[in-house]
Amino acid sequence: MFFILGFSTVYSQSNYTNDQSINSLIAKKRKYNKKNGSGYKIQLYNGSEQRAKNIRQNFMLKFSEYGKPKMSYELPEWKVRVGRFNTKLEADRALNKIKEKFSGAIVIPY
Repeated sequence: MFFILGFSTVYSQSNYTNDQSINSLIAKKRKYNKKNGSGYKIQLYNGSEQRAKNIRQNFMLKFSEYGKPKMSYELPEWKVRVGRFNTKLEADRALNKIKEKFSGAIVIPY
């Protein structure tokens, strides 16, 4: 009987230690995500600057609910990206709507 009681005490302490380790890892991951970003965006276009500007303007007129698209230059092309989705599922749902007007749109991690 003492052996079973002692084993269950050690076992529960072990679980507690594991819970602390897991919680510590989760806290580190959250800190990393805040600093480096995590989630998904939708890339509407990559290519020439003038076409990127046109895509951005057109998107703002049709899909204002997703916010203002951002343009950036990454050699050798301009990129137009929108949104900050926490999960791939959220991004995919938005992509389904956006693809009706912007067929080349894709979901990308950030």
